[in-house]
Amino acid sequence: MKKFMIFVSALTLSGTMFAQKPTSSDAHFSLEGLANLNTSDGMTWTAPSIRMRYFINDNFTARLQFGFGGDGTSNSGIPSKETHNYAATVATDANGTVVIDRGSMDVKLGAEYHLKGTDKMSPYFTANIGFGNGSEKQTWTDVFYSDPQDPSTDLAYANGFSATASGGFKSLGFGIGAGFDYYVADNLYLGLEMNLTTTKVTYNDASFDATIPGGNISSTSLGSTMSYTNIGAAHGSIRIGWRF
Repeated sequence: MKKFMIFVSALTLSGTMFAQKPTSSDAHFSLEGLANLNTSDGMTWTAPSIRMRYFINDNFTARLQFGFGGDGTSNSGIPSKETHNYAATVATDANGTVVIDRGSMDVKLGAEYHLKGTDKMSPYFTANIGFGNGSEKQTWTDVFYSDPQDPSTDLAYANGFSATASGGFKSLGFGIGAGFDYYVADNLYLGLEMNLTTTKVTYNDASFDATIPGGNISSTSLGSTMSYTNIGAAHGSIRIGWRF
């Protein structure tokens, strides 16, 4: 992120004196990348997004945004895949593994109203609605709880034990915000946007199936619903884009 900020600063300083924002008659579309910021529980950078905009006229813009890697909360920076190894003893090569696969994406539809601004800067207000979903699957091979009857114990190497666990979520969110485009060269702009959001996350039932020497174990955890509203905190983004 530090290198990205240095690049943004250098690009801004190297902008030409004659750069001007285009009009909707010259350039209807823009494509941009976003580095996303979440301030819900401290400043954390989350998975990047891409956004396409269509300028209906000089004031009104429709937009479509895609994001990968999280539901917009501060947990969205967790890895998409992890592998954990559990050795039997120091004296043997036996090894158990836990592989965790995660995947998530979100889509946001929105609109912008651009104010007059200046020759280089185009400030705007925005509103959006977003949909997201994600899933996680864990595969345990020769690994199980230290005490097979007590899931609260730590995991450890266990020859002949195996298990799978899976779950997922869906999300629905709304946001309002404000931002600006600043043209540092012809059709090339940098931007900043901040949004106040409210999001509802519904977690699917989670399943757990295990094979142990004494038989099989299966369990299901019922899903739940969580809603959160960022009042006093904001989701923001630093943006770089090309208008054409």
